[in-house]
Amino acid sequence: MQSVETLEKIAKRIKRDIIQLTAANTGHPGGAIGAAEIFAELYFSRLRHNPKNPDWEDRDRFILSNGHICLALYSSLARTGYFDVEELRTFRKINSRLQGHPSREDLVGIETASGPLGQGVSIANGIAMAQKLKKSDANVYCLVGDGELQEGQIWEALMTSAHHKLDNVALIVNWNNIQIDGHVKDIMNIEPIDEKFKSFGWNVINIDGHNLSEVKEAFDQFEKNEGSPTAIIAKTVLGNGISYMENKAVWHGQAPSKEQAFQALQEIGETDFGSDLILN
Repeated sequence: MQSVETLEKIAKRIKRDIIQLTAANTGHPGGAIGAAEIFAELYFSRLRHNPKNPDWEDRDRFILSNGHICLALYSSLARTGYFDVEELRTFRKINSRLQGHPSREDLVGIETASGPLGQGVSIANGIAMAQKLKKSDANVYCLVGDGELQEGQIWEALMTSAHHKLDNVALIVNWNNIQIDGHVKDIMNIEPIDEKFKSFGWNVINIDGHNLSEVKEAFDQFEKNEGSPTAIIAKTVLGNGISYMENKAVWHGQAPSKEQAFQALQEIGETDFGSDLILN
């Protein structure tokens, strides 16, 4: 596994990739940047996966339910070797494999297409049940947005996970309290999130989603837990580390200007993990 110090460098690289690609005037930067540390831990330290054999039967699976933050996923896939880093430049361009929401048919390393919110936990359940039937020790990790918890299908899926004792499922909630129309608590309050998960029979872990030591410990606890699925409630900041972007709902789906992008890169800071993309 990678050290916290190395993962911090990787998270910076993911954030820099996101900014440089959304500076082409497209994409959803805020939530993707806020989840960078989670992606760094998953793809570079936690998941059992093989970019040279992406359909390896015993791999761990990652389900991105809130597909609009796919730039963090694309950066992670490219930087771990699923496709050439240069292909990141084609994001949301005509005939690109890197669509605005991920497509399994087009890109290796994607477990399922996502875009319509609320479906990821159900998909994770199905995969997890299949792994149990096959006596596989593979785990299934699913990332959802907190606003996504307003979807009724999520709660049906949570009951299913607990009923079938799917202890090979880790659900990560990217809890930044922001959705496209404003603050989650104002649109449709979902709190207390942790108590609701517990009442549905889930093992619950609360963490600072930007503290990689806490992120790593949470996944360690998940791997040791038996008999119930695990929910990792990761408190994050939308646009983390970028002064004009933090906690502002407009950055859910607004791309930065070139000037704003250069400011963001300065605030994120340099990293020696991988080469930079060049802004067009």
